[in-house]
Amino acid sequence: MPAWLVVGLGNPGPEYSSTRHNVGVMAVEALAERWGGRLKSDRYTRCEIFDARWQGRRVILARGRSYMNESGGPVKALSSHFNVPVERTVIVHDELDIPFGALRVKQGGGDGGHNGLRSIRKVLGTGDTIRIRVGIGRPPGRQDPADYVLKAFSSSQRDDLAALIERADDAIECVIEDGVAVAQNTFNAD
Repeated sequence: MPAWLVVGLGNPGPEYSSTRHNVGVMAVEALAERWGGRLKSDRYTRCEIFDARWQGRRVILARGRSYMNESGGPVKALSSHFNVPVERTVIVHDELDIPFGALRVKQGGGDGGHNGLRSIRKVLGTGDTIRIRVGIGRPPGRQDPADYVLKAFSSSQRDDLAALIERADDAIECVIEDGVAVAQNTFNAD
């Protein structure tokens, strides 16, 4: 049985670690911790990974070290090195078009203007990955979305961020254990 690959999208470096754009990385790091591990540097893929066994399945939790708009290279390196098919590749990312606190599970689809997804589609030659779309909401007023995603969550959002990340991790586990359709029925209802 092929492994699962779960990649959290974000930007490298401490200046980005608490930004909205890094919510995918936050979720993957929290899931590694939930499973009793942490992401560590992997010299073969040049990513940070946690090679886990969960519910009898091999699951590679990962984040790239490149910037968001270059996410395709790390995802390709990981899927090639661990021989993971696209239908077992889960991408966890921020989503402007979903209100903060909500999330959606999706398989395939367009990139919706998300540079990380665009890069992955280009490098893999397909957009058929499974996606955990973590809602960060639209920027207020006329704020540029590019600036908004690179800012930290507001103080009121930070109060609810841990619960949102926990739900994203629950959705990842549901996808792996029960499949995309069950995860969609469970997590896309709000």
